[in-house]
Amino acid sequence: MKQGFFAKWKQKLIRRNTFGSKNARIELFAWILLLSAVGIVGKLGMIQIVQGAERQAQNLSQVQENRKLQSPRGTIYDRHGRPLAMSVVTKSLYADPKMIKQTPEDIARIIAPYVEMKEEDIAKALKEDTAFVWINRMMDADKSKALEQAIEEHQIVGLNFVEESKRYYPNGNLAAQVLGFVGTDDKGLGGLEMVLDEELKGGVQMELVATDGNGYAIFGSVLSKYLPDKGKSVTLTIDENVQFIAERALDKAMDDTGATNASVIVMDPMTGEILAMANRPTYDPNFYDKGTEAEFKNIAVTNLYEPGSTFKPLIASAALASGKWSLNQVYNDTGSFMANGHVIRNWNGEGYGPVRLIDILKYSINTGMAEIGNATGAETLSKYMDAYGFGHATGIELPGEGDGILYDNPADMSRLDIATMSIGQGIAVTPLQMVRAFGAVANGGIMMKPHIIKSYNNDKGEVVKTTEPEKVGQPVPPEIAKEIVEILEKEVSEGGGAKAMVEGYRFGGKTGTAEKLDTKNGGYLAGRYIASFIGFGPVEQPRFVVLVTIDDPGKGSIYGGQIAAPVFKDIVSQLVRYYQISPYVKDDVPVVPVQTLSLPPVNTNASGQVVVPNFAGFTFGEVRDWLHKAGLSFKPEGTGRAISQDEEPGSAVDKGTAVTVYFTH
Repeated sequence: MKQGFFAKWKQKLIRRNTFGSKNARIELFAWILLLSAVGIVGKLGMIQIVQGAERQAQNLSQVQENRKLQSPRGTIYDRHGRPLAMSVVTKSLYADPKMIKQTPEDIARIIAPYVEMKEEDIAKALKEDTAFVWINRMMDADKSKALEQAIEEHQIVGLNFVEESKRYYPNGNLAAQVLGFVGTDDKGLGGLEMVLDEELKGGVQMELVATDGNGYAIFGSVLSKYLPDKGKSVTLTIDENVQFIAERALDKAMDDTGATNASVIVMDPMTGEILAMANRPTYDPNFYDKGTEAEFKNIAVTNLYEPGSTFKPLIASAALASGKWSLNQVYNDTGSFMANGHVIRNWNGEGYGPVRLIDILKYSINTGMAEIGNATGAETLSKYMDAYGFGHATGIELPGEGDGILYDNPADMSRLDIATMSIGQGIAVTPLQMVRAFGAVANGGIMMKPHIIKSYNNDKGEVVKTTEPEKVGQPVPPEIAKEIVEILEKEVSEGGGAKAMVEGYRFGGKTGTAEKLDTKNGGYLAGRYIASFIGFGPVEQPRFVVLVTIDDPGKGSIYGGQIAAPVFKDIVSQLVRYYQISPYVKDDVPVVPVQTLSLPPVNTNASGQVVVPNFAGFTFGEVRDWLHKAGLSFKPEGTGRAISQDEEPGSAVDKGTAVTVYFTH
């Protein structure tokens, strides 16, 4: 049909003798354009209408990779708004093996110095039959910048960067176990990062990487890119400065004692706010892959241990509150206490004679506490210890908290069970439970719930929820708490806790030295101890409770009064300056009457060596006279009453040995 049309048109032009004219050529060209346009429109109609569904499926099949892009995680702040954990934008390197032009081996050799992946692994990854493979996630800024220059210098094609959010801890290992850490996929893997994962995690967007028919990326292949919601932030009760003070003191203690591990908790007894929580050993959450399970563990919350003598003031408070014992009640200590065929003795094997409660606590007399406990009774003691929260987790916003262990049924407790419980053995507590209980003693008997989160903030930084102080009980009346506080102040100023004393301030506290439990086989580990000191103050208006535990000291003393009390002093002496707390100046505060004690008679062992007693609390003259009578030299430091000594109480020394004793007014 077309041929007939053109033939007739050609004949027409010949007859007109105008085939070679200008107008004829234009008319011919116009017809050609018109027919071409009709053909193109027809083809488009065929593709879009008839073949539309099939073509769309082919296009979607070219999408090679769906990648999640996580928005920056919310910041964790200390109580003053200083960041403890924050997110920073970093660059991550990926490769499209289908686009590379150099050999995988050559590319691997060039980029290996800048990335974490080994050279042979890079080459292997670049040989994969895919259009997308990660090479190095979240690179350090200096390395990613240097690598960009190397890629440009060597004209490497097929390597690209994408920005990702990386968790950063500006203070390194400060409060590491409290904060925890975050994995490469923005998953909280420990501490608050894990507990608050949903609150801190930001929104997620999908980035679609598409390729053409040959598998090559199209203009970077970002088909959809929407800014997701920013993560919410959290403000803690932790004070960065107090945390630093606690951790520095703990580092010194670890060096001095060679301990396996140690912990410190600082809490405001009036509110239950945790101001510091430190553990050793520790790790840097910026490099969590180099940490160990032992370093990740927050032993201040999870560790179970026998509290030893630090438990005695709580038992004493139960005896006083129940009316089973009184302050002025006298116990005649012979040096031993019989219970179910077992003998309980004092730490130094000595008897103290007629003593009252203040002496029993100040000199940590085991026999006296065993007597007080049995006079009070299992049921009454168990009721008060339950009221103090033992056997129950505190509910703090941290993972892995233990419940502790008390006797299940008071009716089944023997005289020996009561006696051992009264000296802090046969039970298990967590450090945080001890802080909660002593917080109640310091706070007039009112026990507050420990908490470490101060407020939650939305993605605009606005406070949406605060943690209010929560009273969780009143184990003992205010007057009983006050009596225990006054006794514990004497423990520090005159008794075994003298090395915790801060000049010019009144602090109360108690020392403890307990054998370590054998958690695998039962019983105790021979020669293994946990030394501790727990104190509070200033006693007229307590601002903080501080617990120091030193687990398994490997060198020097094992006693809490010798190695844990000085750590307490180190911490609180800095805290009173930091909080600008004025020294105590009143001199008319009533005190609990002190029962006058005498130093024990001179004793020698089988080798003829002299057994050194505890001189703490005795006057300069009393110590001097005792040492001369024992045939020992006297090396005094200071004047007044003895507060500590170089030779451990109960140790044996040769006659003629110079014994160093420290005194203060």
